[in-house]
Amino acid sequence: MKPGSRDSELQQLWGRWMVLLKRLQEDPRVSVMLNSRVGQHLSKRPFSALAVVLFVAMAALPVGLFLTFALVTVTMSVVGVVFFEGFLLFVAGVALLCVLSAVAFFSILVSIVTNALFITTSGLLNLYDSNLTKQKIQKKEGETSAEEEEQ
Repeated sequence: MKPGSRDSELQQLWGRWMVLLKRLQEDPRVSVMLNSRVGQHLSKRPFSALAVVLFVAMAALPVGLFLTFALVTVTMSVVGVVFFEGFLLFVAGVALLCVLSAVAFFSILVSIVTNALFITTSGLLNLYDSNLTKQKIQKKEGETSAEEEEQ
């Protein structure tokens, strides 16, 4: 594989990614969220945004289950089991607190790992780019010295 073809493939991939992001940002629902104070804050801090998205996505199921559980226990209280309902809601609240704490810890951990991978990858790409630049300079110097010898 030639280095030039790899660069053109990366440029095409980057162009398609930019078109997808532009289409997403032009969506009216997304633009309303991005223009809010929270959206502007998170657009300046992408890893915080990743942690928030992970937390919200992973917390949706436990919160939904908790709300379902609360609805069932309220129904039971209408039937007459008030004390039992209070105990169950307390246990469910503690369980929800534990689950949400674990989800928050996991989302922060994933954000840290992603950040480390990003830093490592960008460092490796910068190193690779500097090596390519050195090779191009050495090749050009070799060509200019060959032209000088001919003259």
